[in-house]
Amino acid sequence: MSSSSLPDGEQYDPFFLHARREAVIIFCCWFVAMLWVVPYCYYYGYGITDPEKIPTTFGIPSWLLWGIGMPWLLADIFTTWFCFWFMKDGELGSAGDEGPSPVAEGSEEVAS
Repeated sequence: MSSSSLPDGEQYDPFFLHARREAVIIFCCWFVAMLWVVPYCYYYGYGITDPEKIPTTFGIPSWLLWGIGMPWLLADIFTTWFCFWFMKDGELGSAGDEGPSPVAEGSEEVAS
């Protein structure tokens, strides 16, 4: 059985499949970022007994720059690419209550 078909033989909507793919990519990128940020900040940011010996880069504690700043910058770059070039806009259809409201036969609209 194909992963893009429902149990009763119907097919998933292509818009749904693309949206699900986008969600999986976003989650995977978040997970990779978490796998970098949490251990890096833990190992390099905690356990320093003498605050005078904290290594710095450009005046910023190195663990902060490389553990939070750089992943944040990379996430911003990825998000910009993802939103402008990968995500697709699709037609969702219309809900039953979105159509124009029918005017009752024989009645006229009253202007206020």
